[in-house]
Amino acid sequence: MPTAVLENPATLFAGAANLVAEKLKPILVAVRSRAGGGSGTIWSADGLVITNSHVVPGDEAEVVFGDDRVLPAKLIARDPERDLAALKVDAIGLPKAEAADSDAVRVGQLVFAIGNPWGMRGTVTAGIIAGKGAVTTEGGLQLDNIIRADVRLAPGNSGGPLADAEGRVIGINAMIAGGLALAVPSRFVEQFAGGDVPGRAFLGIRGRPVPLPEAIAASFHSEDGGGLLITDVEPASPASLAGILPGDVLLRLEGAPAGVRSTARALQRMRPGHRLRIDLLRGGRLEETTAEPVARV
Repeated sequence: MPTAVLENPATLFAGAANLVAEKLKPILVAVRSRAGGGSGTIWSADGLVITNSHVVPGDEAEVVFGDDRVLPAKLIARDPERDLAALKVDAIGLPKAEAADSDAVRVGQLVFAIGNPWGMRGTVTAGIIAGKGAVTTEGGLQLDNIIRADVRLAPGNSGGPLADAEGRVIGINAMIAGGLALAVPSRFVEQFAGGDVPGRAFLGIRGRPVPLPEAIAASFHSEDGGGLLITDVEPASPASLAGILPGDVLLRLEGAPAGVRSTARALQRMRPGHRLRIDLLRGGRLEETTAEPVARV
């Protein structure tokens, strides 16, 4: 009876890595924006690209495909709380990601990441799933339902796919915390990139967190003692029509507790046509207004 010959594990791993790389490279793009560069993942054949919100701080970007084509891209949806952004390019027949069930991911499972770290396009790294669930970053940000993996990431990887050993996408790489890569699970990415993406509500503001005066924070029961300083209001937007100005500090929406995270959650829950009550701090005075978000197309 012939003796079975076991193949070298290193050879098996290298073979799997090559197959995964060949499957992932066609769906990987580079994203260029005013923030610099990052990665993106082609999510649908008609030009929907998913990346991280922090990669695209504005409404426009450029997408560079593997064949060096460069196409302009428009932001059509953003979820700052999960650090996701959806871009649309004018293209059809694109290769697209095959998503796996991120709920089925197990600790210790072999995974691969591909992206454009330091501008080196199509770089692949491997590791294992280190954990799942909530995590607090070094900056104190609390993130829920995050996949943690010990794959190596660097600036430029953000927005690229995290995949299983069959090349199926289980998450979108977002950042590094505690030496581990953090990825948004594919379940949430699919929800975000679903058929309602173009109809996400749009208010027309940009801002950054600022601490609130102690008395204001106490009066509004702020979760984290912070508000959202409005840095830009888009002309003719719902926010502009409501009289919101750069320099205003958004305290709360719809009577929810004040705070940066609660404001982000309220902004994500906005629906087109539903009027919002907005509490603001302007020049030391409290102001109240209402705005009606519209569908962003």
